[in-house]
Amino acid sequence: MSAEIYSELRWLPKAPEDFRKRCEAAAASDTPGSSLRLLAGHGLDENQLTRLARTLAKLRTEARDLSPLAPLKLGIVSNSTSDFLIPTIVASGLRHGLAIECVAGHYDQVVQSALDPSSDINRAGCDAVLIAVDLHGLPLSLADLGNAEAATAQVEKAVGYIQSIAQGFRTHGKAASLVQTLARPPELLFGNMERTVPGSIAWLVDHFNRRLAETLAKGDLLLDVAGMAETVGLANWLDPTLWNLAKVPFSGNYLPFYGDQVGRLLGALRGKSRRTLIMDLDNTLWHGVIGDDGLKGIVIGQGDATGEAHLELQQGAMALRERGVVLAVSSKNDDDVARGPFRDHPDMLLREEHLAVFQANWNDKATNIAAISKELSLGIDAMTFIDDNPFERNFVRESLPTVAVPELPEDPALYARTLFAGGYFEALAFSDEDRGRADFYRDNARRLELQEQAGDLEGYLRSLEMEITFQPFEPVGRARIAQLIGKSNQFNLTTRRYTEAQVEAMENDPDLFTLQVRLKDRFSDNGMISVIIGRKTGEDWEIDTWLMSCRVLGRRVENAVLREVIDIARSKGARKLIGRYIPTERNGMVRDHYEKLDFTPVSTLESGESAWEIPTDYDVTIPIPMSVVRLG
Repeated sequence: MSAEIYSELRWLPKAPEDFRKRCEAAAASDTPGSSLRLLAGHGLDENQLTRLARTLAKLRTEARDLSPLAPLKLGIVSNSTSDFLIPTIVASGLRHGLAIECVAGHYDQVVQSALDPSSDINRAGCDAVLIAVDLHGLPLSLADLGNAEAATAQVEKAVGYIQSIAQGFRTHGKAASLVQTLARPPELLFGNMERTVPGSIAWLVDHFNRRLAETLAKGDLLLDVAGMAETVGLANWLDPTLWNLAKVPFSGNYLPFYGDQVGRLLGALRGKSRRTLIMDLDNTLWHGVIGDDGLKGIVIGQGDATGEAHLELQQGAMALRERGVVLAVSSKNDDDVARGPFRDHPDMLLREEHLAVFQANWNDKATNIAAISKELSLGIDAMTFIDDNPFERNFVRESLPTVAVPELPEDPALYARTLFAGGYFEALAFSDEDRGRADFYRDNARRLELQEQAGDLEGYLRSLEMEITFQPFEPVGRARIAQLIGKSNQFNLTTRRYTEAQVEAMENDPDLFTLQVRLKDRFSDNGMISVIIGRKTGEDWEIDTWLMSCRVLGRRVENAVLREVIDIARSKGARKLIGRYIPTERNGMVRDHYEKLDFTPVSTLESGESAWEIPTDYDVTIPIPMSVVRLG
């Protein structure tokens, strides 16, 4: 497929012909936030994105409720013209569940905006700052051709320049930075040996991008502009005429693509990346209909162009599983028939053990996806659904509008490319626990099956032989702690977000107590399943953050956690432990959390926020025996 897949965002359905009227209707609706997000879920061009951004701005001036969109304030600094970026980023953010408000620095005033405490961006209290500096704005030149040492010094100076800008924003405004890699120009001084000559532009850009990634500060994010340019072609990405005329750093054809990349990265920062890939079977994972064609009649595997195309999608799914994406199946089929290829076809890459949930029945796809969401204890908006059938895709979009449904082309050779182009599983970090997450959810589904068979919940829980481990925050667990804080939405009492740098600062703060909680059972090691942050408030301690992984719901783990937290608070001289519940669109499941744990209500606001307290001499009952390990 040509570069149009990216310039036209072809993984998204086409924009409706009455787009303008729909914008007006969205603004007039009772739920404008949801309506705008649905509109943003189409493949919009620059003009449509601008109209959507204007609609959002109008709603802001009217002080309309934009829920369930998450607010985010973004600063933008650049050595080039950046005003044109703002509406595109704002509208693209809607697609990823964000209501972005942009604060732009003055043209080519990057250093001043970062280092001046009174700059517009630093005073605005931005959540993040996009440092949109390209090759023209960096001290890189051909002065050191052939001199590796001097050329390396150039690279270090350029990387240090970007780092000082990001540090300025962290120091004066506490904002995370989105730092761009560089797209190299397609013009080569040395032809095919360009990359081998120290100090050539290609050499400098390659080394800069590598060092930028290696030295990225905790909490900052990498926006891979070099990857975008390489994906669509350098000659397509860079438009010298636009640069000479208006100092625009890349072709306007790819403005929607750039905006979407920024939106998905900021969405990940707010915990909105997808976690599950749900796959159709017939003509998606293989060619043919297993119920009609039988095991020998479906086409999959090497030696056939169509079979290899479907195998490539399976390979993509397996690669996603390796990095922690949970795989599931939703198919209109008899269960035994649908499982046949996974069990018996020699060319199938995916097998039953790779799938956390297998839903093969004659229910509609939306019903099955909702069942998968429930079984995995993951929100509907964590789901991505892939299906070759346009009817099924549209039905799921209309029935479950927060499920991501890529618009597949007719050619199965492009299925995998389209899925990955959508960027549904944007990552901010990668840990050993990420690598094992798919197995965690698969094993959890097996536990639920066993529980249903056992009938006696208490007896079943005892049979798990659970071991719970408590440990204060420390460097080894830091990235995973920040990841949980950024992603956990359902079992999260306050949904406060902290970056990895902020988590690091908490490790030695005397006015805080911190806990990372891990859980093992006879099936597997569940890894880190809970994070607690307690904050001193006078003679009492307040629970600033209490979140847990939904995959351990119903195991009475919260009782064991509360006992540990009370013991810590009491050891620090606290008389009472205070808990707060701050409602969001997605954490209603913990509305009664403190009540169930025998906290006493203190206050409730009109917003639904409530405060609770419990004395530190309270004797917490743990109904299920657990082995307890304390580290640190």
